[in-house]
Amino acid sequence: MTSHSEFHTYSARLSDAERDRVLGMLREGAAQGKLSHDTFLHRMELALVAQRPDQLAALTADLRTEGRWAKRVFGVVERMSAFTVRLGRAWQAERLPKLLLPEPGPYPLRIGRDPANGLRLSHETVSRAHAELSMQGDHWLLRDLGSTNGTTVNGRRVTGTVVVRAGDLVSFGQMSFRLTARSAR
Repeated sequence: MTSHSEFHTYSARLSDAERDRVLGMLREGAAQGKLSHDTFLHRMELALVAQRPDQLAALTADLRTEGRWAKRVFGVVERMSAFTVRLGRAWQAERLPKLLLPEPGPYPLRIGRDPANGLRLSHETVSRAHAELSMQGDHWLLRDLGSTNGTTVNGRRVTGTVVVRAGDLVSFGQMSFRLTARSAR
């Protein structure tokens, strides 16, 4: 004869909706990087063979999801953060000093720390002979002259010669400028 304590009563079989909810939480956890691929697969298998609600609950205990209100707050914060980054870039770009493209001539405009350069930049990150700017046909060309700290155009390092135009952001070492065309007279 069995005693009363030997009888275990469990609720009816888990519903498909309960399993689907847990599987969705696991997918979301993996997508958010909260679960490794192997952990995700292992937990998916356990969810499919689980027989009790507490077994399902254990699979998602570390994947607490935010409520609707928290999701909205985080969404607003993410959008504000992206806006402040864009605002910062715009503010910085507009505050850059302008570098007026020179009158086209037979010789390139030399840029660097050396007093003999056509454009002298007295900054420790600028090489003595840093770069040169010249007109070829209808295009302005900027060439790095093997500078130590590099020349960039719109954030990309110049290796060799690149075409530049008015509006481009150019940097010589840590000195940055916005190229500006001469106004038509």
